[in-house]
Amino acid sequence: MGLIESVENLTQFNFDPRRVYHLLAVFCLVFAALQIAKLFAKRQKWIRILECFPGPPTHWLLGHVHEFRQDGTDLDKVLTWGEKYPLAYPMWFGPFVAFLNIHHPAYVKTILASPEPKDDIAYQFLIPWIGDGLLVSQGQKWFRHRRLLTPGFHYDVLKPYVKLMADSTKIMLDKWEAFANKDESFELFEHVSLMTLDSIMKCAFSSNSNCQIESGTNAYIQAVYELSYLINLRFRTFPYHCETIFRLSPHGYRFRKACSIAHHHTEEVIKKRKEALKDEMELGKIEKKRYLDFLDILLCARDEHQQGLSDEAIRAEVDTFMFEGHDTTASGISWILYSLAGHPEHQQRCREEIARALEGKDSMEWEDLSKIPYTTMCVKESLRLYPPVPGMSRKLTKPMTFFDGRTVPEGCLIGTSVYGIHRNPTVWENPSVFDPLRFLPENCAKRSPHAFVPFSAGPRNCIGQNFAMNEMKVAVALTLRRYKLERDPEKTPKMIPRLVLRSLNGIHLKIKHVELEP
Repeated sequence: MGLIESVENLTQFNFDPRRVYHLLAVFCLVFAALQIAKLFAKRQKWIRILECFPGPPTHWLLGHVHEFRQDGTDLDKVLTWGEKYPLAYPMWFGPFVAFLNIHHPAYVKTILASPEPKDDIAYQFLIPWIGDGLLVSQGQKWFRHRRLLTPGFHYDVLKPYVKLMADSTKIMLDKWEAFANKDESFELFEHVSLMTLDSIMKCAFSSNSNCQIESGTNAYIQAVYELSYLINLRFRTFPYHCETIFRLSPHGYRFRKACSIAHHHTEEVIKKRKEALKDEMELGKIEKKRYLDFLDILLCARDEHQQGLSDEAIRAEVDTFMFEGHDTTASGISWILYSLAGHPEHQQRCREEIARALEGKDSMEWEDLSKIPYTTMCVKESLRLYPPVPGMSRKLTKPMTFFDGRTVPEGCLIGTSVYGIHRNPTVWENPSVFDPLRFLPENCAKRSPHAFVPFSAGPRNCIGQNFAMNEMKVAVALTLRRYKLERDPEKTPKMIPRLVLRSLNGIHLKIKHVELEP
């Protein structure tokens, strides 16, 4: 009888719901405590590892995040720290994520010469938007896709693009007639973004989007702005590093909505091109081309087993290049025009050079690009002062030793401050001064090639850098041919890095017609 009662009591104990909930709560607390302990152990590990790199004081919880107020002064902070801590210094984002931030060519050369992959934190936040494309992929997949897409940027492919870029630029400049010869300034970044989107659609995707002449706000452009803001916010907000927390948050909802808009845009581009390829005449034209454009390469690609890329892989590369091919170039062009607006003497010298090169033409061709060396130097000097991509980061897969003997282990996150390198006073004399003559061949020969890296360098450099440089030169040349640019002293841009270099309050210019000589 006693045995039966004992069994009954044990059964009651095991199935008492309150006790089960109690045990579950204890288990959850223990699990959470273990995870927090692991995180603090990881923090201590990286504090020890980075001891040989002095840096600015950190807050135990926020790291250095609270120093970046998103008010237009964040990049000034990077320069201030760079002067105090030469070569490199640690930067903490929250209590557990540390980057070694480097800002000297000798250090940059070491990391960019390697094929090390992008970091697995900031770039991971991009994947729901642009997929595992060329920007974030690694290993054999990255190598295969890089080799596959490289022919799409051969100079024979780029030649006919110059006229398409010029056509897109002229549409934008025609729209600017409404702002010419007025005392009021206008915000140009969104205009330039529409122009570069129109251009990339024509050049890389064989699609006439008409996005510049459609009424209303372009949904894709707005989605890109929203995604850039939200990815930057997520990186700065440590709890948002947890996928579940971010997904359940209002910002997570906005992110998914913006992703959906961006994906719809690229899916429509792919769909239209696939339908065109079903036409045998169109397919015949493509097969006769010596070089295929970007999207045709993706759609016609076959491996050794005659298998094409999956729909997911195609969309990832299209999403990547749609974003990188228009937004970074839009940033570059906008800041170049702003730079020249503040330096009328350089602007006029460029205008005179452009007039000689074009000989009365209102458009540009491939051959004209080599006839404007001074304008090209001004483009490069603006890219130095206002790099479209202010920073990038990698994660080491093996230990790395820098030129001064300091070593960091596998797993270290390395941030490259392009903005910091380009304004490093130990590399550039009077780094804040706009001086295009820095890029005379004899001056370039005196400094490290890694002192100027707007398109990165090494094996993972920007595959589209020649495309981007051509478009920037075309846009600047045709703009200066038609308009004189002036800054608005009441609306100074407030620089902010959000994937690309933007301005919190826009980039405002005044324009006046240029009187063309008969």
